[in-house]
Amino acid sequence: MSNPDVVIVGGGIGGGALALTLARAGVPVLVLERTEVYVDVVRGEWIAPWGVIETRALDLYELYLRNGGHHLSRHVSYDEDLAPAQAEAAALAMANLLPAIPGPLCIGHPRMCNLLIEAAAAAGARVLRGVTNTLVTPGSSSAGRAGQTGGVGQAGGVGQASAGPVGQASHLPTVRFEHAGNICTVSPRLVVAADGRHGKTAEQLGLVVQEDAPHHRFSGLLVDGVAGWRDDTQFIATEGDRHVLAFPQGNGRVRIYLGFPLEQKTRLAGREGPQRFLEAFRLKCVPGSDAIAAGNPVGPCYVYPNNDTWIDTPYVAGVVLIGDAAGRNDPITGQGLSITHRDVRLVRDVLLAGDDWSPAAFEPYAAERRERMRRLRIAARLTSVIEAEFDANARDRRARLRAPRRAMAPHTLALLTPFIGPEAVPAEAYSDAAVASLIG
Repeated sequence: MSNPDVVIVGGGIGGGALALTLARAGVPVLVLERTEVYVDVVRGEWIAPWGVIETRALDLYELYLRNGGHHLSRHVSYDEDLAPAQAEAAALAMANLLPAIPGPLCIGHPRMCNLLIEAAAAAGARVLRGVTNTLVTPGSSSAGRAGQTGGVGQAGGVGQASAGPVGQASHLPTVRFEHAGNICTVSPRLVVAADGRHGKTAEQLGLVVQEDAPHHRFSGLLVDGVAGWRDDTQFIATEGDRHVLAFPQGNGRVRIYLGFPLEQKTRLAGREGPQRFLEAFRLKCVPGSDAIAAGNPVGPCYVYPNNDTWIDTPYVAGVVLIGDAAGRNDPITGQGLSITHRDVRLVRDVLLAGDDWSPAAFEPYAAERRERMRRLRIAARLTSVIEAEFDANARDRRARLRAPRRAMAPHTLALLTPFIGPEAVPAEAYSDAAVASLIG
């Protein structure tokens, strides 16, 4: 590949989606992906209704739907102090939340990654897998086009960049990496870091990553062979010292999550961890949950803290960050894929709007993301306090909030954020007064 305008570091959901949308528009793109094969990362298989809108805006929705995308239409909130029949009578019909959106969309994470990166390559993006030791250096200018690069050699390496119309190549960002035994360097107009929560680009750029304190521990598991649970119904429940969530993927496969107290560090440790996880789904308050507990684990069982991280200014000269690389939300509300698709749309719009790819051009994206993540952070922390605390006070709080939440009382609207999106809720729902009225 010669003369890439954009190098994307990371070929997961965000990197693949951006590469595809840019390649469709004729932008020369190079994608650098660390893995040779996408694997289950125990997250990222639920796109919120507001995120489904983003997939449509990116012209990705039909691609997902044709390749296993599965809509959920009912949400049930069970609780240890609530009769199951009452919980089911109050089931939320998710098609009523946003116009023309039938509900959340579920699709397997590795499948989505493969769909996007293969479609991006078919649309003209250059994709390199098995890339290691990537080093991103910012530029001092991002105007003009990158200099002509050498072609791809027989071993698959990308040639050294030479100076282009803007003058010296040092004015452009550079990406140095290893691939197929070669050390390669390219100097595009723009580098997009989509290398996830464990990526190194933010650290290489010296960006400040902020984080709040973890509230509880969280784990996920993919289960197959689940007979007897409705494929259209997701649920949450709190019972004892367990907060659980279940999202059917279709055809008897369910992605399940378990939240538990922070001090229980070793609860799922060892070879028996997945079985102990499944046993936690034998819930008195959820009829039929034994079917999930009897399912067959088909993926890993990782435990991780539930805290948020964020970068207030996710760009420097010549580099912009998207998705988890720019900061992640507490997974209790499942916003990761929706956040990432919004990031992709906003950055794509900047790149296709004109020739100004300077840092100032990305400030509107950063400003929108700052407020979006602030609201999502509040909504997730409220959800954690309400749903994933387990003492008598927590049970009383859930009981007190049950009727106002069903009635969508104004002071509870922040709890709708994970479904309808942060911009659809009035700003006052995120105020200190509203938070205090919810959790005291």
